[in-house]
Amino acid sequence: MLDQWLYIGIFLGISLFLPAVAIFLASLLSPKKPNAIKNSVYECGVETRGETWVQFHVQYYIYALMFMIFDVETVFLYPFAVAYGQLTLFAVVEAIIFVTILLGGFVYTWKKGNLTWQ
Repeated sequence: MLDQWLYIGIFLGISLFLPAVAIFLASLLSPKKPNAIKNSVYECGVETRGETWVQFHVQYYIYALMFMIFDVETVFLYPFAVAYGQLTLFAVVEAIIFVTILLGGFVYTWKKGNLTWQ
């Protein structure tokens, strides 16, 4: 059993070492020629005017959360779709319960009015 943990430790060490070396080499070898244009704030190709810290509506975050919820839902349901012919009744009922819970949250968010664009 200790032999298995050794492989995990080696893999973990390599996975931490390689990105650190890449970041170090990039900082060592990259050209460093700062000027006023490179150090200026750049946002979507438009030069900023005034205050750069602007508050956004919470609506954008709710949309992002809803997107993430349904994106993760598709990732969880993909194995069910791939192995649908081999699933037992318990697994199918479990997937239906999962989708029902998510649809309940979606209907709740919709009825609360959080999905109306303002």
